Amino acid sequence: MEKSKSLKIAVIGQSKFGSDVYKLLRKQGHEIVAVFTIPDKNDRPDLLAVAAAADGVKVVKNKTWRVKGQVIPEVLEEYKSVGAELNVMPFCSQFIPMEVVTHPKYQSICYHPSILPRHRGASAINWTLMEGDKKAGFTIFWPDDGLDTGPILLIRECEVDPNDTLHSLYKRFLYPEGVKAMGLAVRMIAEGTAPKIVQPEEGATYDAMLKKDLVKLPLDRTAQQIHDYIRGCDQVPGAWAEINGQRVTFYGSKLRRTGRPEGEAVPIEGSTEPAIVHSQGMTLFGTDGKMVDVERLGLPGGKMIPASSYGEKMEEGAGALQLDDEEKTIQERARGIWRGILNLEEIADDTDFFACGAGSMDVVRLVEEIKEQCSLTLTNDKVYMSSTFGKFTEALIRNHRGEDKEQEFSYTPL
Repeated sequence: MEKSKSLKIAVIGQSKFGSDVYKLLRKQGHEIVAVFTIPDKNDRPDLLAVAAAADGVKVVKNKTWRVKGQVIPEVLEEYKSVGAELNVMPFCSQFIPMEVVTHPKYQSICYHPSILPRHRGASAINWTLMEGDKKAGFTIFWPDDGLDTGPILLIRECEVDPNDTLHSLYKRFLYPEGVKAMGLAVRMIAEGTAPKIVQPEEGATYDAMLKKDLVKLPLDRTAQQIHDYIRGCDQVPGAWAEINGQRVTFYGSKLRRTGRPEGEAVPIEGSTEPAIVHSQGMTLFGTDGKMVDVERLGLPGGKMIPASSYGEKMEEGAGALQLDDEEKTIQERARGIWRGILNLEEIADDTDFFACGAGSMDVVRLVEEIKEQCSLTLTNDKVYMSSTFGKFTEALIRNHRGEDKEQEFSYTPL
């Protein structure tokens, strides 16, 4: 066994996950010779780029690595010039050419959020839940020229909770344990103990990358299957159905254990029985007669409402708060964050975060920057439920006052 040593590493990826892996590898004493990430969005760099730039590490922002299936020569030469001994790909949405993957002495390792060979593909966490798997996990593997087919370095597993969503499973296990495991994998490579276990073909699945148009909720299934489908798409891309001619997206589903609720019947396309809107939400019916409760609904334009209020006229700006000087400072800091993410000069109370083009990654950034600049912790759901700046400010101030505290997500690095 080789003695553990410092490696020269190129980190190829993006997002806060990539940033935290980068920070952990530096903490473990490895030399990050360069970070390769995505271009800035709305003139704002990715979090991995921000972290590396703050440390004076070389940052390269390639829009693409290939043209017409061939590696771009100048991109390849710039990569080779950094002298990496190992590529670490913690969260990588770009296709990395094999000329890059195999170039370093120790080649490359990649994180994939499923127990390979099951759920190969870009929507692995979604499919784990949508198909009702009892176990979830992640794999760190050595990429080859296939889709998530390379030899396995390590696997970590966890039980799937009955009401896990993509978001909760990622936050509870796949994110924090994944960061730690990437650090462990690099340590094993440095020590000469990292295995290369060929993936079995038995049990292998390739799952489609999910987009909104592909996740119309199949209501001709049992209640358990409907629940699994909804939670597997919660928050992204969001399972939906047609109600009153509108595409309505479902969030926060749970199997209903009590009797049929009293409320207003709402016909829903594809279901043999109308949904019921009641004081606790909306209830859907499976083909087995059992029921699923839904807490929140997404409406066209990105607005999210409590499912219990579907069909009601929603008042904008209701319940405006009187702000003291400290709270006005918080409001203006939040306004600045919105201005930066949306790349807008003016942010009014009726400015809608999603109508201005924001997506799920912008929600993650908004939550992180609010935490950093305002010392307040919000969930992603709170952003979706408060999509206009006025409503977002109200949610933020109520959190500051202790009226609506959110549970902080943290992990302890190795």
